[in-house]
Amino acid sequence: MLTLKDLSVTIGKKEILKKINFTFEEGKIYAVMGPNGSGKSTLAYSIMGHPGYKANGKSKMTFKGHNILELEANKRAEEGIFLSFQNPLSLAGVRVYQFLQLAMKGKKDAFAIRKEVQKYAKELKISEDLLGRSLNEGASGGEKKKMEVLQAAVLDKSLIIFDEVDTGVDVDSLKTIAKFLESHRKNKTYIIITHYNRILHYLKPDKVLVIADGELKKVGDHTLANEIEKSGYEKIINSQN
Repeated sequence: MLTLKDLSVTIGKKEILKKINFTFEEGKIYAVMGPNGSGKSTLAYSIMGHPGYKANGKSKMTFKGHNILELEANKRAEEGIFLSFQNPLSLAGVRVYQFLQLAMKGKKDAFAIRKEVQKYAKELKISEDLLGRSLNEGASGGEKKKMEVLQAAVLDKSLIIFDEVDTGVDVDSLKTIAKFLESHRKNKTYIIITHYNRILHYLKPDKVLVIADGELKKVGDHTLANEIEKSGYEKIINSQN
């Protein structure tokens, strides 16, 4: 679905990612892990097309068979890519229904969107009161992350990147989010960016990628996350691939 070839990315004059090579396949779950400042979020923003992140040299990025490096973020979204916010913001005066109607641009009518929002909100245990407020207004960290998951479900993209969806989320909400993602994963590829193994106890990845110093250091199955939890990153990074 998504292939990265020699992906090197700079922010300003600083190179953050260095020749990342990997293919994310359709219908699979990937966990991207690594120490703070390793380049995990830079990878997510680069895939999404953030204008502040510049791909260098011979970098290539193909999505569903064609190059997307020159596409702006909104065009990549139209192609089928979604990126959740690590720290979701509030939008005063805009409810989630209105926000999604604008995002869908007439692809679904208002009634269908409302029906889907209410259905997914029930599964995610999001209160009707929260749905009636301005987006994320007065919401806890866990509630904001659930709202990101709800939006991803309604927008129905094929490649969904969750940047630290488990941060600031209590264990019950974490289980709810993981169960929801598992039940709605048909024909979707998930990239879960995380520091920890918490959510991976409930949502088993097909592959775990370890990034450090901007390089893809190691790739393994779900047991690699358990090794990281037990031994830390340094031992894993320094071990032979």
